[in-house]
Amino acid sequence: MSLTKLDAIDLRILAAVQTHGRLSKTALAAEVNLSATPCWTRLNRLEKAGIIKGYHADIAIEKIVNLTTVMLEVSLKHHQHKDFERFEKRIFEIDEIVECIATGGGVDYIMKLVVPNLDEYQKLIDELLIEEIGIDRFFTYIVTRQIKSIKPALDKL
Repeated sequence: MSLTKLDAIDLRILAAVQTHGRLSKTALAAEVNLSATPCWTRLNRLEKAGIIKGYHADIAIEKIVNLTTVMLEVSLKHHQHKDFERFEKRIFEIDEIVECIATGGGVDYIMKLVVPNLDEYQKLIDELLIEEIGIDRFFTYIVTRQIKSIKPALDKL
């Protein structure tokens, strides 16, 4: 994959939208210390290049609904390409799985699930095991509280 070359101004624009989301042309220009038109031109270039994938609100969902967050480690029985494809295809269909990463080492996947309660989590796991999507073993970790969750500091990368 080829990387897009960015300068200091591009990085300031990215940091501003990462922190504040969508800003007006004037507010973004002031934040990055650039006039409005060149700032907006750069922002549009970053969007078209797919570097800015979208703008999102950070919703405190725990203030409107009870939920349980579960971290799940999964190892597959077999490690053929088709086994990973079958598993990943099914994972994309499950709304309760909000993050899934493939890992090297002791487990194949680490996932983050958000469910109404532990009973619903257990039902979901039972369904996946019945479906035989290749799970060999899994380990469940109940999240008791979130200590830190931030986006990477762009100026440190």
